[in-house]
Amino acid sequence: MDWPLYDVIVVGGGHAGAEASAAAANLGAKTLLITLNIDTICQMSCNPAMGGVAKGQIVREIDALGGYSGVVTDRSMIQFRMLNLSKGPAMWSPRAQCDKMQFSLNWRHVLENTSNLSIWQDEVVDVLVENGTACGVRTRMGIHIPSHSVILTNGTFLNGTIYIGEGSWQGGRIGEKAALGLSDKLREYGFEVERLKTGTPVRIDGRTIDFSKLVEQPGDPIPRKFSYLDSTHPLTQQRSCYLAYTNLTTHDILRTGFDRSPLFTGRIQGHGPRYCPSIEDKIVRFSAKDRHQLFVEPEGWTTNSYYLNGFSSSLPLEVQVDALHSIEGFEHAEIFKPGYAIEYDYFPPTQLKYTLETKLIENLFFAGQINGTTGYEEAACQGLMAGINAVLKLKGRPSFVLNRTQAYIGVLIDDLVTKGVDEPYRMFTSRAEYRILLRQDNADTRLTPLSYDLGLASEERMKRVGEKSKFTDMLIDAVKETPVLPSDVNSLLEELNTPPLQQRVKLVNVLLRPEVNMEHLLSVSPMLRDKADSIPTSIKDDVLSAAEILLKYERYIEKERDVANRILKFEDIELPSGFDYFSLQSLSYEAREKLSKMQPRTIGQASRISGVSPADISVLLIYMQQLK
Repeated sequence: MDWPLYDVIVVGGGHAGAEASAAAANLGAKTLLITLNIDTICQMSCNPAMGGVAKGQIVREIDALGGYSGVVTDRSMIQFRMLNLSKGPAMWSPRAQCDKMQFSLNWRHVLENTSNLSIWQDEVVDVLVENGTACGVRTRMGIHIPSHSVILTNGTFLNGTIYIGEGSWQGGRIGEKAALGLSDKLREYGFEVERLKTGTPVRIDGRTIDFSKLVEQPGDPIPRKFSYLDSTHPLTQQRSCYLAYTNLTTHDILRTGFDRSPLFTGRIQGHGPRYCPSIEDKIVRFSAKDRHQLFVEPEGWTTNSYYLNGFSSSLPLEVQVDALHSIEGFEHAEIFKPGYAIEYDYFPPTQLKYTLETKLIENLFFAGQINGTTGYEEAACQGLMAGINAVLKLKGRPSFVLNRTQAYIGVLIDDLVTKGVDEPYRMFTSRAEYRILLRQDNADTRLTPLSYDLGLASEERMKRVGEKSKFTDMLIDAVKETPVLPSDVNSLLEELNTPPLQQRVKLVNVLLRPEVNMEHLLSVSPMLRDKADSIPTSIKDDVLSAAEILLKYERYIEKERDVANRILKFEDIELPSGFDYFSLQSLSYEAREKLSKMQPRTIGQASRISGVSPADISVLLIYMQQLK
């Protein structure tokens, strides 16, 4: 069989691979997705959920850029919650519980119906390289498939090893084989390869759980969705999650297996995720705690399978089961699948450019857990960016790099490339210096125009953003200009336990009170209500929310934007490519070493490299001024 020449080959059918292949194909590139198993595309290997703190912002950014994670999540969700509503809007984070089987099927439907995209089930064992440039792949079947560029998104499959107690075997997920040989080939090309570890808990038969002993966690009374498109809709019914708790007996039972734990006996060498540790790790690190909270999450509409979030373990099976039975509500629980740990190869991401192209081999890109990240959302956004940049490079167009003031995606990639990882990287709102600017509600206005200019975001998306911005501005002007009398609003203010008005003021002065929201203003001002009624129904809720946030937090937003703009003056000062930093003797030796290795693109990126001091940055600024 003669294989055609592809523009882009994407290796791996997980969340990164799916977004990468869809983006490349939608930008007009002839694309091939190669996956070990076509039936497990975008399988939710760990918890059956998308979004959460900071992760929800990433999913909305992917959607705003024209990716599919938000659309697929909306079509698969069984519960929606907006987290952190008691905090400011910079912290609000959407999260959806999903039907894991439907999620995979919905992604497969998207990919199978994407023009320019083909799918092939096989295992890639080598990247073909000529003159330092990737030119295709070789598969386990001995097939050589040519391409102009290659994107590796292998997840946890590269030399994956699964551990349960004293047993271990090769695998990428339980019941699935590992990808062997590719890491060794890349090591031969000069790449650094290291090991990380992650894990997952038991899956439980819900028919054997006593839910009467658990705390119910229903979804939001008025559920929302992720995608900005009108083609998806909020849920009309939801499934509940539940809370459970370990106890001292649970902890004592878990300790009986420590002498057979691969974590504690040294058999697992890779670092695990700091912010999602195994249950055995928790009771060691937090030994003073009498209990740990667990989230009991349904895995779909029709399945009885439940995921016990917070109970990840690689302890012997009998210890896992005995400990489970000591938890209230799980005394008679039966499991479908044991918890296990998996150790796998990753490539320290300091070996990447900001486009996610490798520095060693041209037109070879890495995305997802291969770069040391954890989580579906972190992987998906990397895949999207790698797919975009692979095609832009082939077309001779400028690369697409988001900075830290533009998107959580920019924060994530900048962190990876400039700082590297020594444990699986997870996104948090605290990692973003400008999180007031990077809210989940404004991802479309921040990013869709950029993606539209690339040719990825659709005309429909761009039209919707334009309408949202127009009506938001209209509503903000109306709130600032419309007066309200004490007689119109004081009864409402009394109900809200906030002081009455003594004189006529503009509506904005009332809205700035913490107890008052936009709906309250609409109830007391016919003039404002008329303005709101002119907003198209499909975007009305988004416009009302956006206008309220921009009015209430206007001063904070302006202050953060001013800070960001000052930083950007240095951020965008470009450094010479391939520069010999050892020639600048005024730099500290550590800075010369780090800068030579990292080759940062700008002064801003150089300033975030560990070991590069403010004094070193001053030297670089003086040098750049001398070059002008």
